[in-house]
Amino acid sequence: MSMPPSVEWRVSDIPVPYPEALAFMEARVADIGQGRAPECVWLLEHPPLYTAGTSADPAELLQPDRFPVFRAGRGGRYTYHGPGQRIAYLMLDLNRRGRDVRAYVCRIEDWVIAALARFGVRGFRRPGYIGIWVDLAAHGGRPGDEAKIAAVGVRVRRWISYHGVSINVDPDLGHFAGIVPCGIAGGRVTSLLDLGITASAADMDTALMATFADVFGESTQLPELQK
Repeated sequence: MSMPPSVEWRVSDIPVPYPEALAFMEARVADIGQGRAPECVWLLEHPPLYTAGTSADPAELLQPDRFPVFRAGRGGRYTYHGPGQRIAYLMLDLNRRGRDVRAYVCRIEDWVIAALARFGVRGFRRPGYIGIWVDLAAHGGRPGDEAKIAAVGVRVRRWISYHGVSINVDPDLGHFAGIVPCGIAGGRVTSLLDLGITASAADMDTALMATFADVFGESTQLPELQK
């Protein structure tokens, strides 16, 4: 029996261990591919940890004993995840959304840009890189200073996507010092709080839910809390 083309939303209010999240995504990807479950967007955070993408260079793990390190299987290099960072894992069927990974990544970036705009933040891409940056001068910084506020890393199996995007709401930015974030030497990271904007994970969830349909073309319903 085929499932309706709706998107299930999950929101977790406590940090989710990385292996648990990965196991859920892999199971859901298989179920979507077999028509046993609908697509899913999961909003959550992790305990402090580092993940290594398929292009990760061991030399870019500067403090290997600081936090647990997990092989993610997604594209990209090293990233940090932890409290205060909102993660959106997207398990979407690209068989019906278009078999174009580059276009899909662009749509994720468009989604983040739209969500950030709800906080008065103008996010933008940098040529040659994946993710979203902000101009610090617009928030009291020096002209020309830019910093990354969101990282994107995806994996696709039989044209079902998983992994997704992490957005810095109010994490401890010092935790990024243990890696070269996304392989950008000297690259600066920022957050909404660092920009002077006080927001909660729930505020970011609301912004992501409100802008999802505009980018991905799906109507959504507010989810019940998943612990």
